[in-house]
Amino acid sequence: MLDLLSKRMADLKIANFKPILGAVKDPKLPPNTLDLVLMVDVYHEFDYPFEMLEAICRSLKVGGRVAFVEYRLEDPTVPIKLLHKMSEAQVKREASVHPLEWVETIRELPRQHITIFRKTG
Repeated sequence: MLDLLSKRMADLKIANFKPILGAVKDPKLPPNTLDLVLMVDVYHEFDYPFEMLEAICRSLKVGGRVAFVEYRLEDPTVPIKLLHKMSEAQVKREASVHPLEWVETIRELPRQHITIFRKTG
């Protein structure tokens, strides 16, 4: 997949791109370098969510943000299996043990919420 993505970026002449092969407990991102980590319908899939979020926090600059986009468990009309949904409270609870402070939750998407945190010093 990384080779396909690299080829696509080259075809589009996008040069500010660097693929990184992560591991099950660590995305292997460089420390203290990122302004934003966006996870779209992925956090609930991690085998080791605590370790992965811990490693993601290491990659964020102080003040950097992490955004969780997850299908709303609170909404029974969202046609997704329960194991692929997360409540806003669950996202906040899991993030609370890391150096992250809640910033806002955006609820405008029809089926997902976007919960945003900022890395604290």
